[in-house]
Amino acid sequence: MNKPKSPKSAGHKKASPSALALVSTPQQADAGFAYSRAFFEDLVDSALQHARKLGATDAAAHASEGCGLSVSVRKGEIENVERNRDKSLGITVHIGQRRGNASTSDFSQRAIAQTVQAAFDIARFTAEDPFAALPDEQDIAQPAEQRTDLELFFPWSINSDQAAQLALQTESAALKVDKRITNSEGAGVSVQQSHFFSAHTHGFRGGYASSRHSVSVSPIAGKGSNMQRDAWYSSQRDAAELASPESIGQYAAERALSRLNARKIATTECPVLFESPLAAGLLGSFVQAVSGGSLYRKSSFLLDSLGKQVFPKHIDILEDPFVKRGKGSSPFDDEGVRVQARSVVEAGRVQGYFLGSYSARKLGMKTTGNAGGSHNLTLTSRLTRPGDDLAAMLQRLGTGLFVTELMGSGVNAVTGDYSRGASGFWVENGRIAFPVQEITIAGNMKTMLKDIVAVGADSYNYGAKTVGSVLIKRMKVAGS
Repeated sequence: MNKPKSPKSAGHKKASPSALALVSTPQQADAGFAYSRAFFEDLVDSALQHARKLGATDAAAHASEGCGLSVSVRKGEIENVERNRDKSLGITVHIGQRRGNASTSDFSQRAIAQTVQAAFDIARFTAEDPFAALPDEQDIAQPAEQRTDLELFFPWSINSDQAAQLALQTESAALKVDKRITNSEGAGVSVQQSHFFSAHTHGFRGGYASSRHSVSVSPIAGKGSNMQRDAWYSSQRDAAELASPESIGQYAAERALSRLNARKIATTECPVLFESPLAAGLLGSFVQAVSGGSLYRKSSFLLDSLGKQVFPKHIDILEDPFVKRGKGSSPFDDEGVRVQARSVVEAGRVQGYFLGSYSARKLGMKTTGNAGGSHNLTLTSRLTRPGDDLAAMLQRLGTGLFVTELMGSGVNAVTGDYSRGASGFWVENGRIAFPVQEITIAGNMKTMLKDIVAVGADSYNYGAKTVGSVLIKRMKVAGS
């Protein structure tokens, strides 16, 4: 049986320049776009001026454009080639404590006027909401404060033939690993970039371009009733930092092979080790529970948790919007509010929520600059040592379950009850004994967060969250 490697140490060898075709360097914000930053500024200013002319108390406008290429292949043949190009102008109009919004993909002056009028008319007949105002002026990120060195935009000059070749290389690498890799659900390459400009009448003006590129593959191992599928991918803002097609394909194949001859286990209670990409989901559940919308609606299992012990004392969570090339980096939030690096959890205690202006006002608090979500979260343990790789974490697990895949979305946001289908490996005396499937793991998020025994040094970045493998002291495992 193939032993799974840590995501940190496998599937991450960078590709050579030839493998990734033409990788471009950062360019001006209108590179590869149909519209320039200056055009968007004029568009937004025109919408705001028209809103004022109609009698709006305040207004906000947002112009954006996105474009990209997606190519998928399967069993050596091209399946799909798709190009996308989207554009939008959104306008929000405030009339006192009433608010209305509308959007259009037509950038003509007539369409802009009609869209602003539509938003204005909606506001006229909407119920008053004393919390639905623009952000306070003192919270706005001024142009001089907006970080311009975050390196978020790396256009990738790759055509459909080159993208297809890269996807085919990735799939081929997976199929060559072992004769037991018998099939493929395909491989894909995605090339995406976008830019926007926003402004509102409380003094905000800002925008930037960004990119996100990825390569993925999903091989199938085995035959008949003993077939197992797994997948792997690499995603970066800069295509030059993507893993090589060979390493992505090889690692995906090794993951699929390691799952062959999986079996059920008897229902039990035991320690559970979450692989690092899955551990990011635990962090995500915490973020949702301490976000403004969940808190003011009282639909969170962590109500009134500010200043309280939610994690063990060895756990810290940091937020940093200014990580260069970070997937959650931004010079301001979706409302144009100033962002900052901060401690969200310190020694297990919650130091701050995730709030936009609206939810902050509903809660009688101050915005944290999180309209639109969190920024580059990192969960760490003060007990983690440099050598605490996946092998060391399996030793810490001892005898129990190592989870590498979760199915379903069985987390009750109100109660914290957690129940999800899972597969992975049964571990005995710190060593993988056999793969397991068709099981369910269950617990309660409040207890699970408090029962984090250890966090591995095998940290992995999943979207805007970075965390190593996470060991939970005890969970219920439902099997045969």
